[in-house]
Amino acid sequence: MNLRLILLSILATLILAVSPCAFGADKRSALGKPDLEKIARESTDPDSPLNYGRLLQEFLRNDTTMTPEEFQAFYYGTLFQEDYDPYRPAVNPRLLEELKPIYAKTKRTRADRQKMLDYAMQVIEDNPVDLRQLTNRIYVYEQNGKYDLARIWQYKLNHLLLVIAASGTGADKENAWTVVYPQHEYDFLNLSGTTVTDSHFDPAGYDVIVAGKKGASGTEHFFDIRELLHQYFLKHPKEAGK
Repeated sequence: MNLRLILLSILATLILAVSPCAFGADKRSALGKPDLEKIARESTDPDSPLNYGRLLQEFLRNDTTMTPEEFQAFYYGTLFQEDYDPYRPAVNPRLLEELKPIYAKTKRTRADRQKMLDYAMQVIEDNPVDLRQLTNRIYVYEQNGKYDLARIWQYKLNHLLLVIAASGTGADKENAWTVVYPQHEYDFLNLSGTTVTDSHFDPAGYDVIVAGKKGASGTEHFFDIRELLHQYFLKHPKEAGK
């Protein structure tokens, strides 16, 4: 099956998995490509209901009250925060090093899982939209029998993925998916169980990731990182000429 069809299938599954009272089909379809200029204004306006700080507090709560529009404004509002850095260094490198053999295990002890959760919580505090550590947080909750918490955070992760999926099709530059961190390109594609075989940067401001099933020729998928790079170079002007 074509990867884009797989992603659409996953998208449909995610939509069915979320509470129908949270939002209707018309609101889902209305998300589409983000209006980054509007999100930049509203996310930095202290009086806006879509102010980033307000949405951050809502996101970190253990509930499922955020709307699709709020998830979209929260995800892309990340770009316009003072501490935003798309190439931010790893949090707690020593603990991350200790976790590498634990991540490689097929069976993990409760102590292993606690270490995973400790690191996930540290990363999420630093970068709330880290898709990989949100996944690890959910995994630990499930393995430890905290199913209500697992469902709440799965809901949040699902909606972040829906935001990315709604931003395009990935088929070409005009329909590229928009992400706020380069790592999200790989995390998003991993949903389909495909293998990334190659990647390259398009100077117009796009990452092109080639992925496909093992043994099959890969397909190019386009990710729009123009605003990501714009915000990076605003903070690191010396890097712009390199």
